[in-house]
Amino acid sequence: MSWPTPHAELEQFGQTLVANSAGVFTAYEVAFGDLSVTAQLPQIVGAMRLLRDAEGFQQLIDLCGADYPERERRFDVVYHLLSMTRNLRIRVKIQVDEDTAVPSITPVYPNADWYEREAFDMYGVFFDGHPDLRRILTDYGFHGHPLRKDFPMTGHVEVRYDDELKRVVYEPVKSVEWRNWDFQSPWEGVERGFGPLLPGDEKATPDAAKGAK
Repeated sequence: MSWPTPHAELEQFGQTLVANSAGVFTAYEVAFGDLSVTAQLPQIVGAMRLLRDAEGFQQLIDLCGADYPERERRFDVVYHLLSMTRNLRIRVKIQVDEDTAVPSITPVYPNADWYEREAFDMYGVFFDGHPDLRRILTDYGFHGHPLRKDFPMTGHVEVRYDDELKRVVYEPVKSVEWRNWDFQSPWEGVERGFGPLLPGDEKATPDAAKGAK
């Protein structure tokens, strides 16, 4: 049986990476049994090559974005790598603003192709040197990037079939609902006969709780 890497070993590995990377990696964190390292944006290709060739992380298993619109560099680009020989995963994060392109890591991990296209489609992050950077999940004429936190939940355009015209029509959404997350429970006010209250329940009034039954 293969056991998870102990916390102390992850700490040691993170310290060694930062110390020996000549500034490629700037910080590390161990949380919930995972090691995350922060890399410099201009050196991300070198960081990926170092992890693949010197540290044995043969496989890119995911690449995604995260949006923090209150920051000047609002996006995190997050890479998840797997070492099958070491039975170890690592998470690499970089920060980028809306106007700066991220160097594509497709020369190091060719399967980053579609992952980078998805991050471009969903967040609007550009990848310099990508062989075919275009939308992958939305339509060619789609406006905006759906996973940005300032993208309206209803979208900008409604697509429907018009019985009179006998074709699909595109119309602007008249009432736009913007996202407003408070990171609380989506089941606010629901009365439960088991377990502790969830965060957000304290916001509900008694009348609201009765109406949520």
